[in-house]
Amino acid sequence: MMTGTQEMGDYQTVQTLETFGFLPKLTQQEVEAQINYIIAQGWTPSIEHEHPSRAFNHYWTMWKLPFFGETSLDRVLDELEACRRSYPDHHVRLLGYDTYTQSQGVCFVVYEGRG
Repeated sequence: MMTGTQEMGDYQTVQTLETFGFLPKLTQQEVEAQINYIIAQGWTPSIEHEHPSRAFNHYWTMWKLPFFGETSLDRVLDELEACRRSYPDHHVRLLGYDTYTQSQGVCFVVYEGRG
């Protein structure tokens, strides 16, 4: 039982956007490694975005269509940056869809918006 002010910082009190949310922010090299992993698995990269005020209770909006058959790291990075420029106050996340299991193989926030 907590008394007084609630301590923030543990996994039960801090709201995070995704699994990597408990870790330090990914570096550019780590983001690129994740994209390379998605491509190496043959998964389909997809980008979504949403305003921070709606990120926890709404489906996120898809940026363009998923990039079916994409094999270029630079192309995915360019699209992430284009989404960020178009919606600078939104969270932007990258998903990797596994067509074999028809599920998300990976999903993580690349940019956190100001909200």
